[in-house]
Amino acid sequence: MAKRKSKFMCKSCGYESAKWMGRCPGCGEWNTMDEEVEVVQKGPRGAFQHSDNTRQKAMPISTIETMKEPRIDTDLDELNRVLGGGVVPGSLVLIGGDPGIGKSTLLLQVSSLLANKGQRVLYISGEESIRQTKLRAERLGVASDELYIYAETDLGLIHDTIADVNPAFVIVDSIQTVHHPEVTSAPGSVTQVRECTAELMRIAKTKNIAIFLVGHVTKDGQIAGPRILEHMVDTVLYFEGERHHTYRILRSVKNRFGSTNEIAIFEMLQSGLKEVLNPSELFLRERSLGGAGSTVVASMEGTRPILVEIQALVTPSSFNYPKRMATGLDQNRVSLLMAVLEKRMGMLLQAQDAYIKVAGGVKLDEPAIDLAVLMSIVSSYRDLAVGLSDCFIGEVGLTGEVRRVSRIEQRVTEAAKLGFDRAVIPSSNLGGWDYPEGIKVIGVETVSDALKIAFKE
Repeated sequence: MAKRKSKFMCKSCGYESAKWMGRCPGCGEWNTMDEEVEVVQKGPRGAFQHSDNTRQKAMPISTIETMKEPRIDTDLDELNRVLGGGVVPGSLVLIGGDPGIGKSTLLLQVSSLLANKGQRVLYISGEESIRQTKLRAERLGVASDELYIYAETDLGLIHDTIADVNPAFVIVDSIQTVHHPEVTSAPGSVTQVRECTAELMRIAKTKNIAIFLVGHVTKDGQIAGPRILEHMVDTVLYFEGERHHTYRILRSVKNRFGSTNEIAIFEMLQSGLKEVLNPSELFLRERSLGGAGSTVVASMEGTRPILVEIQALVTPSSFNYPKRMATGLDQNRVSLLMAVLEKRMGMLLQAQDAYIKVAGGVKLDEPAIDLAVLMSIVSSYRDLAVGLSDCFIGEVGLTGEVRRVSRIEQRVTEAAKLGFDRAVIPSSNLGGWDYPEGIKVIGVETVSDALKIAFKE
């Protein structure tokens, strides 16, 4: 006979406890512990239940045959790049982002493109009625007989509808609204999200259906629900951007069928999302001419080089402790680089406030941007502009040396395409590749060498 057992789980981090607590010991959030009732099946100790018809035998790895995964083109080049070349049938994709950022708009447009190619798509909305979804579709110009709209949150009914419609693609908007009829907890709880995702994953793998899940995010920007949710799915995408700005960035943080850290850039228009095919030109379009504190760096986002402007503003501080603020960069890295300038270059920055920003809303976290950040800080501190046609690439060590970076040829080639005349790179990156025409490549070993080139000391 089944035995009922109660436990308390945190909605934010999934921490489990035998008793209720006001504050979660795992994440520190208040009033996030919900009671959940689980049914424990009693049986002989050490006995496992399994089905003989689904049992597989272990095989030597040398005898297993492999084949390249088939891909389905979505007609959105930016989305195809983030997914690794297209949608893989039978894959489970999770898309998270802030409310109103455009997740539903993107998936509705993708549904229309796939349906127009003859692929049957089932769009399941747990937050809007079919009429509300229809109004959104009319605004986006979406209309196809192969696109089916279904408003439901019961997982049992969703399972039956998938069997009836037999689609090639399924969109679930959102996973936090779906509830499993056999789970007693409320929709959006840790157990509900985990069990519903596991059932949808089983449907995707057994029926070879590509399923897209929309996930809500917490105030910290993490996908709501248990952390195991991101481990269960094949691909995790984050939709980033400011709601009051027009540009959106779709970032891949996990992909079993392609490279991670790929980004796709879209522009939000009245008619929906539009691809931005040349993001480097977009980020440098509004660059000020001759302004101090501005430097360009060629950063790698996945397999794509992107030229981004880094801006710095260094001003005398009126406080005992100067401010260090960074937008789009790691603030600890900025403090470290300023310490290098103070110790190795003799610049007195302890009485200066420093504000560093990556223009365009991009987040950079690779070490190859160090040299450009330093050049921006020095440019603002000395009130001297860096050459408009100069690009700086390189990692900076604690002793002031400029260290080697990866994929230097792709970075310099992208700078040459946009008309830059000089690229300052680490000396260790000079050999072994062909320099593109129209750009002068200069190697430096230390920060001091880079400063002499940038400001003609």
